[in-house]
Amino acid sequence: MPQPTIGRIVHYRLTEHDASDINRRREDWQRMGGEHNQAGIVGHVGNHVSEGDLFPAVIVRVWNESTVTCNLQVLLDGIDTYWATSRAEGTESGTWAWPERA
Repeated sequence: MPQPTIGRIVHYRLTEHDASDINRRREDWQRMGGEHNQAGIVGHVGNHVSEGDLFPAVIVRVWNESTVTCNLQVLLDGIDTYWATSRAEGTESGTWAWPERA
């Protein structure tokens, strides 16, 4: 298996908490008017997510190579991202995995 390094793309599976947090941010943005302004504020806009949804993520920090714990920027289906911190390699929700080769 490859070693995780900064900049590598992996697949991340959302937890229930991740999905709730992402959806709440997006709903809050809509409730606040949902418009961009000239101040440079970027809102949370995108499709609804659920626990178990799989998204590409970029490794932004490798904390512990022995447990393969990484921080990830999850690339969501929208204009926002999600920062998943201290996540381990695995197959269940809340973990990341190497994508299968096509």
